[in-house]
Amino acid sequence: MLTYPLIHPGILAALAGAGHGSQVLLVDGNYPVATAVHPRAAVVHLNLRPGTVDVETVLATLLTAIPVEAAHVMAPGSGPEPEIFGTFRGHLPGVELAHLDRAGFYTAARGEDVSLVVATGEERLFANILLTIGVVQGEHP
Repeated sequence: MLTYPLIHPGILAALAGAGHGSQVLLVDGNYPVATAVHPRAAVVHLNLRPGTVDVETVLATLLTAIPVEAAHVMAPGSGPEPEIFGTFRGHLPGVELAHLDRAGFYTAARGEDVSLVVATGEERLFANILLTIGVVQGEHP
């Protein structure tokens, strides 16, 4: 039995095959998963219905299992910054959110380093984040 919150078998399998520099894409309910991800990426659908499961829950759970060294978000072309970006920063202290426009984000999401995509039922707009896995530091048994 696992002793940390991440227990989803598909997500665990994808993370086990990933490493430093691999990327994990978390997307909201509006993201075109069928056409805007790398074809070799493992795709896990957690979008049972709108609002369930939200991207913040997935992010918080993933962070119990992986270190993150970089994060990219899909930024709107104009207007105020989406509120969800503050939520992302709260979960990723010390990691700067790099902003990409929609086309740039889709290009990055189709990159060969994307090993896992998690589709959520998130209803907030622009709640898409591309995480780069960092290095595990310290001594382990």
